[in-house]
Amino acid sequence: MHALIQGVILGVLTAGVFALMASGQTLIFGIMKVVNLAQGAMVILGAYLSYQLFTSFGLDPFLAIPVTTVIMFALGVAVQWLFLRPLKKDDRSELSLLITFAVALLIEGVMSITWHTTYRSINTGYANSSWSLFGYQITLVRLWAFLLSLAALGLLYLLLNHTRFGRAVRATVQNPESAKLLGIEADRVSALGFGLGAATAAAAGSVYGLLYPFNSGSHYDLISKLLSIVILGGLGSVGGAVLGAVIVSTSSAVVAATISPAWSEMTFFVILIAILLVRPQGIFGTTVRGAL
Repeated sequence: MHALIQGVILGVLTAGVFALMASGQTLIFGIMKVVNLAQGAMVILGAYLSYQLFTSFGLDPFLAIPVTTVIMFALGVAVQWLFLRPLKKDDRSELSLLITFAVALLIEGVMSITWHTTYRSINTGYANSSWSLFGYQITLVRLWAFLLSLAALGLLYLLLNHTRFGRAVRATVQNPESAKLLGIEADRVSALGFGLGAATAAAAGSVYGLLYPFNSGSHYDLISKLLSIVILGGLGSVGGAVLGAVIVSTSSAVVAATISPAWSEMTFFVILIAILLVRPQGIFGTTVRGAL
């Protein structure tokens, strides 16, 4: 029982970071109907940027987040404007997969040249600090990462539900043609939405570098988890991405703690298949794609 509860605590704390990554992924899909295969590479690039700021300037990874999010927001806008905007509507769904995968490979190449392929990690003075609560260990980094992710997700919720941009995003998701008739510039909303998705990847990447060692090829495993999370929660649903992250992260941590770490990586695929057999559109997904 102790191992089970410890696994649940670890899984819930880690889920916040994956929820932040996946929220950007599902936001991009909701706005553009584009499955962004470069999201994992953007997370790792965010981790590298945070690593560089820490090693070169001593800037704490949490304090580096405003810097990395601005850089990655600009990169996301540029990717959408240069590579995705010119695509014809009829070909966008298919070609966007190839283009975002190509962007992921390009980012990987830049990271390999800049930082080589050696595994890196961000080793702060508090990296190994932990608290003991009723006999259960809570690592300080994971707790702060969880709280940061909650704050970032809260800001994302406020942005989408209580701002003019958020209303434009939701209108574009629900009915792009009607949104254009109302005067909403779909191309601008798409560019800003893609930039916002990249910014969430940067914020999550700064924390990811504190929790896990990484190199330029780490995005391959990461994107498989992110796709599993957003499909499980329902493509286009930010709330579904959060719930999917909790399910995936907690189940993997519990299996690792109670059975074997060797089985933990397979757990989320088993859960994904089981839920999709019952509900093919995901937990919060709809038969008509859209709706944040």
